[in-house]
Amino acid sequence: MTTWPEGFLWGTGASSTQSEGAAPASDWYDWERAGHAPISGDGNGFATRYAEDFAILAELGLPHHRISIEWARVEPEQGRHDAAAVAHYRAVLQAALDAGIEPWVCLHHFSLPRWFAELGGFLVAANRTEHWACHVDWVAETFGDLVRGWQPVNETNYYPFAAYLGRGWPPGHDSYDECATVSQQLQLATAEAAVRLKQTGAPVSSIFGLTGFEALDDDPRTLSLASFLTDLHWEAGLGLYRDGVLRVPGRDPIERPDLAGSFDLIGFSFYTTMGIAEGAMVAYPADAPRSPLGYGIDADGLGRVLDRLHATVPGAPILVAEYGLGTDDDAQRAAYLERGLEVVQEALAKGIDVRGLFHWTATDNYEWLHGYDVSFGLMDRDRNVRPSAEVLRRAARS
Repeated sequence: MTTWPEGFLWGTGASSTQSEGAAPASDWYDWERAGHAPISGDGNGFATRYAEDFAILAELGLPHHRISIEWARVEPEQGRHDAAAVAHYRAVLQAALDAGIEPWVCLHHFSLPRWFAELGGFLVAANRTEHWACHVDWVAETFGDLVRGWQPVNETNYYPFAAYLGRGWPPGHDSYDECATVSQQLQLATAEAAVRLKQTGAPVSSIFGLTGFEALDDDPRTLSLASFLTDLHWEAGLGLYRDGVLRVPGRDPIERPDLAGSFDLIGFSFYTTMGIAEGAMVAYPADAPRSPLGYGIDADGLGRVLDRLHATVPGAPILVAEYGLGTDDDAQRAAYLERGLEVVQEALAKGIDVRGLFHWTATDNYEWLHGYDVSFGLMDRDRNVRPSAEVLRRAARS
């Protein structure tokens, strides 16, 4: 029987917009109403069924769960906190603890309060140093007694790419200059939040979206794009953690030695590897089956990310903060989970310090521009547990 290190963190992750629906005071709510994304409604019903979900996760032996506390719900207007929303999130966190679930909290999972977005969001440095910093401190003070871990910003490197480089997320801009600015500001915001949240005594993990980029030919355009994407998605945030220097392509380095080592865990999400051929991104491997989101299904890519991450930040404790597969084929999901766990075991055998794995996600939810068409959950929205969940149950109990 395969065994796992003592204290290995088995968990799941979710977000407020995806599981509770877009907050009426958020930029994503406006984006939906403008016709740019499907309507999220009440998500998967987590806002009223959270205790039921926690009981199922506890029975599955997955005792860690990440939620996001939606900024637009708790501060729908600048400077005004909603007492009912605060009470709701405190009830959610307490219910998790009562069920034996250790709650982790994310403060920014892609959506923002309308008022913050109208002030320029993370395009404006003062929004980071004033409004964001105040929000981080307020969340720590208001919920810190119930939180057992923090993952402050989801996929720090991906949000600027999706929102400011033509990927169709609000505000829907397509400007590398803006993408670079937001990349700088959000990397700083994430690391600064980590330093502040550490003061609560709970561990703090990053969530970088780490996709491998494989150059498939020697075309100069291919090599240039592979280098650019690696620098933007890998070196910026990891370099800030490792060296205390933030390097975003096309911008002067920012020296912040106070932010070196800002995280207790280097956490990341993994979904696919991207090939680059003739200067363009392509699915990889070429013969891999495709997920409904269009990327290649290749669990071995998780191992390549772990190897590269270990080389990039040697000795850093690592958390697989998101690993999962969106598919209606649950046997395919089970096989993907089985192979992913084997890959993590192989990494542990090589001395890579992997501390845990959070599955994305617990319950089928709203998948942003894809609405409810992609199933990532260990259970469906009616809370029927899928057979693939047994893969994680067996591993967690070993």
